[in-house]
Amino acid sequence: MRYVSTRGGMAPQPFSETLLEGLAPDGGLAVPEEMPQVDAETLERWRALTYPQLAAEVLGLFATDIPREDLARMTDAAYAGFPDEVVPLRSIGGGITLVGLSEGPTLAFKDMAMQFLGQVLSYVLERKDQVLNIVGATSGDTGSAAEHALRGKDRVSVFMLSPQGRMSTFQRAQMYSLDDANVHNIAVEGVFDDCQNLVKRLSGDLDFKHAQHLGAVNSINLGRIAAQVVYYFWAWLRVTDAVEPEHREGFEVSFAVPSGNFGNILSGFFARSMGLPIRRLVLAANENNVLDEFFRTGIYRPRSAANTFATSSPSMDISKASNLERFIHALVGHSASDVVDAWAALDRDGFFDFSAEQPRFEAEFGIVSGTSTHADRLATIRSVHEESGELIDPHTADGVTVARQYVEQDVPMLVLETAKPQKFAETITEAIGVDLEYSPELQRMLDAPQHVTEMADDEQALRAFVAEHALH
Repeated sequence: MRYVSTRGGMAPQPFSETLLEGLAPDGGLAVPEEMPQVDAETLERWRALTYPQLAAEVLGLFATDIPREDLARMTDAAYAGFPDEVVPLRSIGGGITLVGLSEGPTLAFKDMAMQFLGQVLSYVLERKDQVLNIVGATSGDTGSAAEHALRGKDRVSVFMLSPQGRMSTFQRAQMYSLDDANVHNIAVEGVFDDCQNLVKRLSGDLDFKHAQHLGAVNSINLGRIAAQVVYYFWAWLRVTDAVEPEHREGFEVSFAVPSGNFGNILSGFFARSMGLPIRRLVLAANENNVLDEFFRTGIYRPRSAANTFATSSPSMDISKASNLERFIHALVGHSASDVVDAWAALDRDGFFDFSAEQPRFEAEFGIVSGTSTHADRLATIRSVHEESGELIDPHTADGVTVARQYVEQDVPMLVLETAKPQKFAETITEAIGVDLEYSPELQRMLDAPQHVTEMADDEQALRAFVAEHALH
C-alpha cells in the first residue's frame, strides 16, 4: 500500500513516510493509491476480535510496511489505558445508538487515534533515528489528545496552537496544565482557522519544514484518519452481533458524525469505500455550517475569522475544513489537476462550485448533512437525559439533533460520541440545571497552574518560537 498526494506532486510513499510528512510537499494531503477492500468473509472473521486486535487488522491494511506483530503490540499499548470495552455502544431510544468514543485519557474521541499515533510515531522515529517537531492547531480536543499521547517522548516535541478564549475552561486546563518539557502551548489571537493557516504556512515552506523537522498530528495526518476507520468497523460488528448470521452480509447502518474539520466523517467515508455496509454518513454542523451548505448546494464558501461564530460546541467552530480536499479528490475521480483547480478557485474567488455534482453526494457517496444551533443542543441534551438517562456533550448533541432528521425504519442510526459532558459543564448546567461533579484528579487538573505562551497571529513570531525550542 502506497500513498500519493491529492495534488499529484508527491512520489508514492509507504505509510511510515506519510506519518512524518503531514502535509504533502505540494501542499496536498496523502491518500491511498487504491483503497483496501474488505469482504463479508473478512468481516465475519473479525467479529470475535478485541478492539486492539481489530485495530491491528484494519491498520494493517494501510500500514503494509510495518510488520503485523509490531502493529499488534502498538495497538495493545495504545488502548491499554481504556476500559475493557474500549468502545461501548449505548441505545438512547428513537432508533439511535451512541458509539462511545470518549473512554480515553482526555475524555474525547481524539484519543482513539492519537494514542495509536503516539505509539507509531515513536516506533518509526526510533527506527529512522530521527526527531519530529509537531506543529498543530486545535479547536479544543485535538490539542489535549496529542499532548497527552506524546508528552515525555524523547524524539517528539509538540507546538500546539489554540485560539485565545475560544475553548472551554476544561479544554484549556487539559492542555495548559501540562508542564512536560516537550510540550509547548501557544494561544493565538484569533480563531481556529487562523491557527490552522499559520500551521499550513510553516508546513508549506519546505526549507523551514525540513530544517526544523516539522510534522503534523491533526487530521491532515493520514495515520489519524486510518486509526479512526477502526471504530466504524467495530460499531458495525457490534450492531450486527444481534442480527441472524444469514442476514448480516450487506446489513446497512447509518452514522451521524459531528464535524468541523471533516476528519472524523472522512474516516467513515474511507470505511464505506472499503466495503463496510454504510447507508448514510450524516454530517452534523453547528452554526459554523459551511460544510452543511456545501453538501446541500455543492458550493463551498469558507467564512472569514470575523464571521466564524464562537459557539457552545467549540471544537466545531471551524470554517475551513482541511480534510474536505480528500473528499474532493474522490469526487473528481482522483484527478489531481481538478483538485488543484478547485483550490485555485478558492484562493482566487473565495469559493468553489461543484453544484453540478451535488446529487452524487448522497446517491454515490451516501453523505447528507444538517445544522444544529445552541437552542437545539440544549433541547437535545435535555431530551436525551430525560428519555434515556444518558448525559451527552454539546457536540454529540449536534450529532443527535441532525441524526433524528434521517432516522429510517430498520436502519440503525449510530451517533459518534465526541466527548464526555464534563468537558463542557457550563452548557450541561444550562441545559438540565445540574452542576457536574469532578473527580479529585480532574479537580486537581482544573486547579493546576497553566503554562501557555500568548502570541499574535504572526507567522514570523511563530517561526522564531519553533526554531528556538525545536528538537534537532
